Amino acid sequence: MKVAEKTGKTVEEAIAAGIQELAVDRQYVNIEVLEEPAKKGLFGLFGTKLARVRVSYEDDPGILATEFINDVCQAMGVKAGAQISKNAENWHINITGPDLGILIGRRGDTLDALQYLTNLAVAKKLSERVRIIVDVEGYRLRREETLIRLAKRLSEKVKRTGVRIVLEPMNPHERRIIHTSLQDDTRISTFSEGDDPNRRVVIALKRG
Repeated sequence: MKVAEKTGKTVEEAIAAGIQELAVDRQYVNIEVLEEPAKKGLFGLFGTKLARVRVSYEDDPGILATEFINDVCQAMGVKAGAQISKNAENWHINITGPDLGILIGRRGDTLDALQYLTNLAVAKKLSERVRIIVDVEGYRLRREETLIRLAKRLSEKVKRTGVRIVLEPMNPHERRIIHTSLQDDTRISTFSEGDDPNRRVVIALKRG
């Protein structure tokens, strides 16, 4: 958060000085009047007490995130752009461009690391915590759809054979997708075993 405390003969004069220092439009700032100016005294002269205000501006998380990602891409020699969107809970940054596999990595490992670093970089400049999801060309959505199909297919195999299936190691988010996709199946039970980064989801028949 950027803050400027200014004084002036009037409240408006002090506000104008604060906005000028922060170099932002008035519609984006918060204004707090700390002290009102002294009323006119004898013969219509101003008193000696000036107006004092605090003008503050909170950086936009989406812009901060894209600036950080652009710096990372430039350092890696990757040509990319970014699309920003927001829902009630999270900011979403979708990186677009040709040949972005290097930003995804094996099973999304590089992408997860980039998302973690982006959240750290943004958090240092904000007064409150926000959650930023970083994606590359819709990879996370495609990966989620793939995992759901995989979970459904393997659960049917478990029902046919009665033999439990242990999946490959996954991060917490991907394990949650597997658990959620099968939670309403009355014949199937899912649980995780092992320690990160090798923690795996197990699909098995429910006992009894």
